[in-house]
Amino acid sequence: MPESDRSKVNKSTGATPPRSRKVRTYPMNAMRGHADSYLVSPRAKSDLLRILTFLEDLGGEIESAMELFAPNPYLRMTQHLIRGHLEARTVTRTSLIGASQAPYATATRRLNEMLEAGLIDQRPRTKSGKSYSMHPSETLLDHWTQMSGRVARLAETQFGGQARADDSRDYYFGGSYMSAQPIPPLKVLSEPLKISGGLRVLVHGDPTFMVMENLKRQFEQTIGTQIHQRAFSIDRLREEGKRNAERKTSRYDIIALDLPWIGEFATDGILMPLEEAMDIARLDPADFHTAGWKAAHWGGRLYGVPAQTTPELLFYRRDLFAETGLEPPATTDQLLHAAQTLHAPQRGRYGVAWNAARGTALGHTVLMTMADFGQPVLDLPRIAGGFETDHLAQGAYRPTIDTPRGLEAAEFLMELLQYSPPDILSMSWYERVRPYAAGNIAMAYGYTLLAPYFELDETSPAYGQTGYLPHPSVPGAPQVAPVGGYAMGIPANLPPDRVPAAVEALIVFTSPGAQKLYVQNGSRTNPRYSVASDPEVRRASPIFAAVDAMSWRDELQFWPRPPVPEICDIIQICGEECHDMLRGILTPREALRRAQARADAVLRHPSTY
Repeated sequence: MPESDRSKVNKSTGATPPRSRKVRTYPMNAMRGHADSYLVSPRAKSDLLRILTFLEDLGGEIESAMELFAPNPYLRMTQHLIRGHLEARTVTRTSLIGASQAPYATATRRLNEMLEAGLIDQRPRTKSGKSYSMHPSETLLDHWTQMSGRVARLAETQFGGQARADDSRDYYFGGSYMSAQPIPPLKVLSEPLKISGGLRVLVHGDPTFMVMENLKRQFEQTIGTQIHQRAFSIDRLREEGKRNAERKTSRYDIIALDLPWIGEFATDGILMPLEEAMDIARLDPADFHTAGWKAAHWGGRLYGVPAQTTPELLFYRRDLFAETGLEPPATTDQLLHAAQTLHAPQRGRYGVAWNAARGTALGHTVLMTMADFGQPVLDLPRIAGGFETDHLAQGAYRPTIDTPRGLEAAEFLMELLQYSPPDILSMSWYERVRPYAAGNIAMAYGYTLLAPYFELDETSPAYGQTGYLPHPSVPGAPQVAPVGGYAMGIPANLPPDRVPAAVEALIVFTSPGAQKLYVQNGSRTNPRYSVASDPEVRRASPIFAAVDAMSWRDELQFWPRPPVPEICDIIQICGEECHDMLRGILTPREALRRAQARADAVLRHPSTY
């Protein structure tokens, strides 16, 4: 955005600026209430405040040692400005001059020099524009953050011990991830979004979007308007998205959708192609995990921006595997062996947990298990590393459920049932991971977004003891980590006057800075390579390095749940017929035949299997 007119430096002070530069100001209400220029995670905020307090105390000691040691007005004003920013307190020109502890004329000159140097931003506090609040600029905050890190390391080097007893660092070949440049904090928009009634967002009620809800005030400050967020369960979210498309005008500016729904939402005109609303290059497409980015397309057009890429992995207890001498399973046979070995119902521990509740939950498991046996649910063309999905919008695909590999997958689930907890047939998304976190399960299939249940709970037996693997597969079939997660798109029936603001908000919510903030506040999903390589993100959880490595090995795949318009019906069918199989009502072969016939009816293609 072009910069607005800038306030002029008070020339009556006689200050000579170090270089000619306009003072940065922002329109009033660019942020509601006191405006944090950048969002900072709780831990980062704590670290910055700790170093800031140390420097303030050290400066006070030095200045009081001798009368000749005068206060440094630049340093004292900077400290006051940074503390006000971190503690969300309004800082004014008058308070900065007072904090300098220098004579008024001297402090005024130094303040004007800092303004001219671009270290301080001003925002109008009133409509008249005569009163300003003062904020650290991006340059000042970046320099101060880097200096704080150097001060902490100097203190450790000179005085021994670590500045934080719980501060673990990753070192490699004599270097440290600390030396890598982290993603900078999220910056406020230079102008607030102009959108009547605030921004309206429809999301899924999962941990990542709940982190976003918890950070709502900060995001409201960033985009300059209120955010009204509604969250639903997965099935209700799809229903509401479809119901919204039937309205004359959309109730929501942005809606989240499960990646497999892309084909349905595009074909039914629920979402607008994003190239009609924005320059796609602004999203930095190359920064997204390839599988997540491709999954958001239909017919070669982008309909959503990946907001969370969360593959389903196999979580396993590394300590239990070490105790029993087991190797991490790479094949389905090894998985069954590990589950049998670790299955100890008499001690309240079961081998493995997975999605087995009737309907949608089990349907996902069936499709992913078929993929582990090298069988996609549709007759997709085989390509290197998997199956081709680029031409699904052309149609002419058929279900491939009742096949020899499909039968092997069904029989595998029947075997897996023997080493599962007694309530496995009612377990779905969260129910399979909670007992794993409680120590009652040795292994669990689960999306990375559920990892906070044990990664953030130090009382969990799985805390710090969990390994992450792609799905074990049969020999000859590639190991895959089926990609799940959500994209965020713009409804096709959104009034045109609201589209520009929706685009800007969409860019903010899916930006590297926002994604890093989600991680720092508990999320374990991430759609971008840059975020996964951020040193602070890597220290937050080993899951990001593991998923990043899977992406580079081309193990992240979305073909196990191809995003055709009929996929939800197919998932439901598989989840119903195979649930009867697991209950002993149908044999595996009968369940597959029934599922095949029902899926053929949905797609109106006769089966040749």
